[in-house]
Amino acid sequence: MQTRQLGQSNLAVSALGFGCMGLSSGYGPATDKAQAIAVIRSAVENGVTFFDTAEIYGPFANELLVGEALAPFRSQVQIATKFGFRIGPNGERLDGLDSRPAHIKEMVEASLQRLKTDVIDLLYQHRVDPDVPIEDVAGAVKELIQAGKVKHFGLSEAGAKTIRRANAVQPVTALQSEYSLFWREPETEIMPLLAELGIGFVPFSPLGKGFLTGKIDENTKFDATDFRNVVPRFTPGARKANQAVVDLLTAIAARMKATPAQVALAWLLAQKPWIVPIPGTTKLPRLLENLGGASLDLTPGDLQEITAAADKITLQGARYPEHLQKLIGR
Repeated sequence: MQTRQLGQSNLAVSALGFGCMGLSSGYGPATDKAQAIAVIRSAVENGVTFFDTAEIYGPFANELLVGEALAPFRSQVQIATKFGFRIGPNGERLDGLDSRPAHIKEMVEASLQRLKTDVIDLLYQHRVDPDVPIEDVAGAVKELIQAGKVKHFGLSEAGAKTIRRANAVQPVTALQSEYSLFWREPETEIMPLLAELGIGFVPFSPLGKGFLTGKIDENTKFDATDFRNVVPRFTPGARKANQAVVDLLTAIAARMKATPAQVALAWLLAQKPWIVPIPGTTKLPRLLENLGGASLDLTPGDLQEITAAADKITLQGARYPEHLQKLIGR
Protein backbone atom coordinates (compact mmCIF):
# COMPACT_ATOMS: atom_id res chain seq x y z
CA MET A 1 0.00 0.00 0.00
CA GLN A 2 1.14 3.54 -0.70
CA THR A 3 2.18 5.75 2.20
CA ARG A 4 1.11 9.30 2.92
CA GLN A 5 2.68 12.05 4.97
CA LEU A 6 0.45 13.71 7.54
CA GLY A 7 0.80 17.39 6.78
CA GLN A 8 4.25 18.93 7.05
CA SER A 9 5.34 16.43 9.70
CA ASN A 10 7.67 13.51 9.13
CA LEU A 11 4.93 11.05 10.10
CA ALA A 12 4.48 8.76 7.10
CA VAL A 13 1.71 6.16 7.36
CA SER A 14 -0.24 3.81 5.11
CA ALA A 15 -2.81 5.60 2.92
CA LEU A 16 -5.54 3.80 4.84
CA GLY A 17 -5.24 3.31 8.57
CA PHE A 18 -7.30 1.08 10.83
CA GLY A 19 -9.77 2.42 13.40
CA CYS A 20 -9.77 -0.05 16.28
CA MET A 21 -12.63 1.34 18.41
CA GLY A 22 -15.35 -0.97 17.09
CA LEU A 23 -13.44 -4.06 18.19
CA SER A 24 -14.09 -3.11 21.82
CA SER A 25 -17.00 -0.66 22.00
CA GLY A 26 -19.49 1.52 20.17
CA TYR A 27 -21.04 -0.90 17.72
CA GLY A 28 -22.33 -3.64 20.00
CA PRO A 29 -20.58 -6.28 22.13
CA ALA A 30 -16.79 -6.48 22.06
CA THR A 31 -15.32 -8.77 19.43
CA ASP A 32 -13.87 -12.09 20.58
CA LYS A 33 -10.26 -11.33 21.55
CA ALA A 34 -8.66 -13.92 19.30
CA GLN A 35 -10.71 -12.72 16.33
CA ALA A 36 -9.90 -9.08 17.08
CA ILE A 37 -6.17 -9.78 17.26
CA ALA A 38 -6.38 -11.75 14.01
CA VAL A 39 -8.07 -8.83 12.22
CA ILE A 40 -5.48 -6.30 13.45
CA ARG A 41 -2.59 -8.56 12.47
CA SER A 42 -4.17 -9.23 9.07
CA ALA A 43 -4.27 -5.48 8.55
CA VAL A 44 -0.51 -5.32 9.19
CA GLU A 45 0.11 -8.23 6.82
CA ASN A 46 -1.87 -6.38 4.13
CA GLY A 47 0.13 -3.19 4.38
CA VAL A 48 -1.62 -1.12 7.07
CA THR A 49 0.88 0.67 9.31
CA PHE A 50 -1.39 3.18 11.14
CA PHE A 51 -3.63 2.06 14.02
CA ASP A 52 -5.99 4.25 16.00
CA THR A 53 -7.18 3.68 19.56
CA ALA A 54 -8.05 5.68 22.72
CA GLU A 55 -8.12 5.19 26.47
CA ILE A 56 -11.92 5.70 26.51
CA TYR A 57 -12.57 2.78 24.14
CA GLY A 58 -13.61 0.17 26.66
CA PRO A 59 -12.39 2.09 28.64
CA PHE A 60 -8.84 0.75 28.43
CA ALA A 61 -9.82 -2.54 26.74
CA ASN A 62 -9.00 -1.31 23.25
CA GLU A 63 -5.53 -0.05 24.14
CA LEU A 64 -4.77 -3.39 25.82
CA LEU A 65 -5.98 -5.23 22.72
CA VAL A 66 -4.00 -3.06 20.32
CA GLY A 67 -0.88 -3.34 22.47
CA GLU A 68 -1.04 -7.13 22.45
CA ALA A 69 -1.94 -7.44 18.77
CA LEU A 70 0.79 -5.11 17.54
CA ALA A 71 3.60 -6.11 19.93
CA PRO A 72 5.27 -8.41 17.34
CA PHE A 73 5.12 -5.63 14.71
CA ARG A 74 5.81 -2.56 16.84
CA SER A 75 8.77 -1.34 14.79
CA GLN A 76 6.71 -1.54 11.57
CA VAL A 77 3.64 0.43 12.67
CA GLN A 78 2.50 3.78 14.06
CA ILE A 79 0.04 3.85 16.96
CA ALA A 80 -2.25 6.78 17.72
CA THR A 81 -4.17 7.12 20.98
CA LYS A 82 -6.19 9.83 22.73
CA PHE A 83 -6.78 11.45 26.12
CA GLY A 84 -9.38 13.80 27.49
CA PHE A 85 -12.43 12.00 28.90
CA ARG A 86 -12.94 11.47 32.60
CA ILE A 87 -12.51 7.82 33.60
CA GLY A 88 -12.89 6.38 37.11
CA PRO A 89 -10.21 4.36 38.93
CA ASN A 90 -11.87 1.08 37.93
CA GLY A 91 -12.28 2.00 34.29
CA GLU A 92 -15.80 3.36 34.59
CA ARG A 93 -16.88 6.18 32.27
CA LEU A 94 -17.59 9.41 34.12
CA ASP A 95 -19.28 12.55 32.86
CA GLY A 96 -17.15 15.37 31.57
CA LEU A 97 -13.70 16.02 30.19
CA ASP A 98 -10.26 16.27 31.76
CA SER A 99 -7.33 17.74 29.85
CA ARG A 100 -5.41 19.12 32.81
CA PRO A 101 -1.68 18.83 32.07
CA ALA A 102 -1.07 16.61 35.11
CA HIS A 103 -3.83 14.27 33.98
CA ILE A 104 -2.46 14.13 30.43
CA LYS A 105 0.92 13.02 31.76
CA GLU A 106 -0.66 10.38 34.02
CA MET A 107 -2.72 9.08 31.12
CA VAL A 108 0.31 8.80 28.84
CA GLU A 109 2.20 6.69 31.39
CA ALA A 110 -0.79 4.34 31.67
CA SER A 111 -1.32 4.19 27.90
CA LEU A 112 2.34 3.37 27.29
CA GLN A 113 1.98 0.36 29.57
CA ARG A 114 -1.26 -0.82 27.98
CA LEU A 115 0.15 -0.37 24.48
CA LYS A 116 3.35 -2.25 25.40
CA THR A 117 5.51 0.51 23.99
CA ASP A 118 7.92 3.21 25.12
CA VAL A 119 6.58 5.92 22.80
CA ILE A 120 3.20 6.98 21.36
CA ASP A 121 3.52 7.94 17.71
CA LEU A 122 0.54 10.33 17.67
CA LEU A 123 -1.26 11.63 20.78
CA TYR A 124 -4.61 13.35 20.27
CA GLN A 125 -6.71 15.43 22.60
CA HIS A 126 -9.97 13.50 22.14
CA ARG A 127 -12.29 16.47 22.64
CA VAL A 128 -11.52 20.10 23.47
CA ASP A 129 -11.87 20.76 27.21
CA PRO A 130 -13.50 24.18 27.80
CA ASP A 131 -11.99 24.33 31.30
CA VAL A 132 -8.36 24.01 30.20
CA PRO A 133 -6.74 26.53 27.82
CA ILE A 134 -5.62 24.76 24.68
CA GLU A 135 -2.21 26.41 25.11
CA ASP A 136 -1.79 24.46 28.37
CA VAL A 137 -2.77 21.22 26.63
CA ALA A 138 -0.36 21.82 23.75
CA GLY A 139 2.36 22.74 26.24
CA ALA A 140 1.89 19.51 28.18
CA VAL A 141 2.13 17.45 24.99
CA LYS A 142 5.20 19.46 23.95
CA GLU A 143 6.89 18.45 27.21
CA LEU A 144 5.98 14.80 26.55
CA ILE A 145 7.49 15.07 23.07
CA GLN A 146 10.66 16.59 24.53
CA ALA A 147 10.78 13.72 27.04
CA GLY A 148 10.63 11.18 24.20
CA LYS A 149 7.32 9.66 25.28
CA VAL A 150 5.27 11.06 22.39
CA LYS A 151 6.31 11.80 18.81
CA HIS A 152 3.42 13.86 17.42
CA PHE A 153 0.50 15.99 18.66
CA GLY A 154 -3.03 15.76 17.31
CA LEU A 155 -6.48 17.20 17.93
CA SER A 156 -9.89 15.60 17.42
CA GLU A 157 -13.11 17.41 16.48
CA ALA A 158 -11.53 20.78 17.31
CA GLY A 159 -12.70 24.06 15.82
CA ALA A 160 -10.60 26.34 13.63
CA LYS A 161 -9.62 28.86 16.31
CA THR A 162 -8.55 26.10 18.70
CA ILE A 163 -6.45 24.42 16.01
CA ARG A 164 -4.68 27.66 15.25
CA ARG A 165 -4.00 28.44 18.93
CA ALA A 166 -2.71 24.93 19.66
CA ASN A 167 -0.48 24.91 16.60
CA ALA A 168 1.21 28.12 17.74
CA VAL A 169 2.46 26.33 20.89
CA GLN A 170 3.20 22.86 19.51
CA PRO A 171 2.85 22.07 15.80
CA VAL A 172 -0.23 19.92 15.22
CA THR A 173 0.54 16.91 13.04
CA ALA A 174 -3.05 15.76 12.43
CA LEU A 175 -6.69 16.57 13.04
CA GLN A 176 -9.04 13.63 13.46
CA SER A 177 -12.68 14.44 12.71
CA GLU A 178 -15.56 12.84 10.88
CA TYR A 179 -15.48 13.26 7.11
CA SER A 180 -17.08 11.26 4.31
CA LEU A 181 -19.69 11.60 1.60
CA PHE A 182 -22.10 11.22 4.53
CA TRP A 183 -20.63 14.24 6.38
CA ARG A 184 -18.85 16.94 4.38
CA GLU A 185 -18.90 19.89 6.78
CA PRO A 186 -15.06 19.96 7.18
CA GLU A 187 -14.74 21.10 3.56
CA THR A 188 -16.03 24.59 4.44
CA GLU A 189 -13.63 25.90 7.07
CA ILE A 190 -11.46 23.12 8.48
CA MET A 191 -9.77 21.70 5.39
CA PRO A 192 -8.61 25.11 4.07
CA LEU A 193 -7.10 25.79 7.52
CA LEU A 194 -5.33 22.42 7.58
CA ALA A 195 -3.88 23.17 4.14
CA GLU A 196 -2.69 26.59 5.34
CA LEU A 197 -1.02 25.23 8.47
CA GLY A 198 0.33 22.02 6.97
CA ILE A 199 -1.72 19.69 9.17
CA GLY A 200 -2.79 16.21 8.08
CA PHE A 201 -6.42 15.05 8.21
CA VAL A 202 -7.47 11.67 9.61
CA PRO A 203 -11.18 11.13 8.89
CA PHE A 204 -12.95 8.74 11.22
CA SER A 205 -16.21 7.09 10.15
CA PRO A 206 -15.11 7.43 6.49
CA LEU A 207 -17.91 5.01 5.60
CA GLY A 208 -20.57 6.96 7.49
CA LYS A 209 -20.58 4.60 10.50
CA GLY A 210 -21.26 1.74 8.09
CA PHE A 211 -24.05 3.40 6.14
CA LEU A 212 -22.01 3.90 2.95
CA THR A 213 -21.27 0.18 2.67
CA GLY A 214 -24.81 -0.38 1.40
CA LYS A 215 -25.40 -3.02 4.08
CA ILE A 216 -27.72 -0.86 6.22
CA ASP A 217 -31.25 0.25 5.34
CA GLU A 218 -34.34 1.56 7.13
CA ASN A 219 -35.16 -1.94 8.42
CA THR A 220 -31.74 -2.72 9.93
CA LYS A 221 -31.85 -3.47 13.67
CA PHE A 222 -28.82 -2.55 15.77
CA ASP A 223 -27.65 -4.27 18.94
CA ALA A 224 -28.99 -2.63 22.10
CA THR A 225 -25.46 -1.41 22.97
CA ASP A 226 -24.83 0.10 19.52
CA PHE A 227 -24.54 3.88 19.81
CA ARG A 228 -26.16 4.36 16.40
CA ASN A 229 -29.46 3.77 18.22
CA VAL A 230 -29.21 7.33 19.62
CA VAL A 231 -27.85 9.03 16.48
CA PRO A 232 -30.56 11.12 14.74
CA ARG A 233 -29.06 10.36 11.32
CA PHE A 234 -29.73 6.65 11.96
CA THR A 235 -33.44 6.80 12.73
CA PRO A 236 -35.38 4.61 10.28
CA GLY A 237 -36.84 7.69 8.60
CA ALA A 238 -33.45 9.32 8.14
CA ARG A 239 -31.96 6.09 6.81
CA LYS A 240 -34.74 5.87 4.24
CA ALA A 241 -34.22 9.48 3.17
CA ASN A 242 -30.43 9.12 3.05
CA GLN A 243 -30.50 6.01 0.90
CA ALA A 244 -29.98 8.31 -2.10
CA VAL A 245 -26.26 8.69 -1.36
CA VAL A 246 -25.87 4.90 -1.11
CA ASP A 247 -27.74 4.47 -4.39
CA LEU A 248 -25.30 6.91 -6.00
CA LEU A 249 -22.27 4.96 -4.75
CA THR A 250 -23.83 1.63 -5.71
CA ALA A 251 -24.42 2.74 -9.30
CA ILE A 252 -20.87 4.03 -9.71
CA ALA A 253 -19.40 0.95 -8.01
CA ALA A 254 -21.24 -1.39 -10.37
CA ARG A 255 -19.75 0.42 -13.34
CA MET A 256 -16.26 0.17 -11.86
CA LYS A 257 -16.58 -3.44 -10.70
CA ALA A 258 -16.03 -2.24 -7.14
CA THR A 259 -18.16 -1.91 -4.00
CA PRO A 260 -19.85 1.22 -2.58
CA ALA A 261 -17.39 1.22 0.34
CA GLN A 262 -14.39 1.13 -2.01
CA VAL A 263 -15.75 4.05 -4.05
CA ALA A 264 -16.45 6.04 -0.88
CA LEU A 265 -12.89 5.50 0.40
CA ALA A 266 -11.32 6.21 -2.99
CA TRP A 267 -13.29 9.48 -3.18
CA LEU A 268 -11.94 10.51 0.24
CA LEU A 269 -8.36 9.64 -0.64
CA ALA A 270 -8.63 11.70 -3.83
CA GLN A 271 -9.67 14.87 -2.01
CA LYS A 272 -6.20 15.72 -0.64
CA PRO A 273 -2.84 13.91 -0.55
CA TRP A 274 -2.63 14.49 3.22
CA ILE A 275 -5.90 12.70 4.06
CA VAL A 276 -5.61 9.28 5.75
CA PRO A 277 -9.00 7.67 6.49
CA ILE A 278 -9.24 5.09 9.29
CA PRO A 279 -12.09 2.68 8.51
CA GLY A 280 -12.66 0.02 11.14
CA THR A 281 -14.17 -3.44 10.99
CA THR A 282 -14.40 -6.64 12.99
CA LYS A 283 -14.38 -8.93 9.95
CA LEU A 284 -11.48 -9.98 7.72
CA PRO A 285 -13.49 -9.93 4.43
CA ARG A 286 -14.60 -6.37 5.16
CA LEU A 287 -11.00 -5.38 5.97
CA LEU A 288 -9.82 -6.68 2.61
CA GLU A 289 -12.71 -4.95 0.86
CA ASN A 290 -11.84 -1.62 2.50
CA LEU A 291 -8.17 -1.94 1.59
CA GLY A 292 -9.23 -2.39 -2.03
CA GLY A 293 -10.44 1.21 -1.92
CA ALA A 294 -6.84 2.40 -1.69
CA SER A 295 -6.03 0.96 -5.11
CA LEU A 296 -9.22 2.12 -6.85
CA ASP A 297 -8.30 4.97 -9.20
CA LEU A 298 -11.05 7.50 -9.78
CA THR A 299 -10.58 9.78 -12.78
CA PRO A 300 -11.18 13.54 -12.48
CA GLY A 301 -14.43 12.88 -14.34
CA ASP A 302 -15.46 10.22 -11.82
CA LEU A 303 -14.71 12.55 -8.92
CA GLN A 304 -16.62 15.41 -10.50
CA GLU A 305 -19.60 13.14 -11.14
CA ILE A 306 -19.66 11.82 -7.57
CA THR A 307 -19.25 15.24 -5.97
CA ALA A 308 -21.82 16.92 -8.21
CA ALA A 309 -24.37 14.20 -7.53
CA ALA A 310 -23.67 14.27 -3.79
CA ASP A 311 -24.08 18.07 -3.78
CA LYS A 312 -27.71 17.61 -4.86
CA ILE A 313 -28.53 15.25 -1.96
CA THR A 314 -29.68 16.84 1.29
CA LEU A 315 -28.91 14.37 4.05
CA GLN A 316 -31.38 14.07 6.92
CA GLY A 317 -30.66 13.93 10.65
CA ALA A 318 -27.95 15.32 12.91
CA ARG A 319 -24.81 13.22 13.18
CA TYR A 320 -24.85 13.25 17.00
CA PRO A 321 -27.47 13.64 19.73
CA GLU A 322 -27.38 17.09 21.31
CA HIS A 323 -25.27 16.20 24.37
CA LEU A 324 -22.47 14.87 22.15
CA GLN A 325 -22.80 17.63 19.58
CA LYS A 326 -21.83 20.11 22.31
CA LEU A 327 -18.35 18.58 22.44
CA ILE A 328 -17.59 19.31 18.79
CA GLY A 329 -16.04 22.22 16.97
CA ARG A 330 -14.90 24.20 19.99
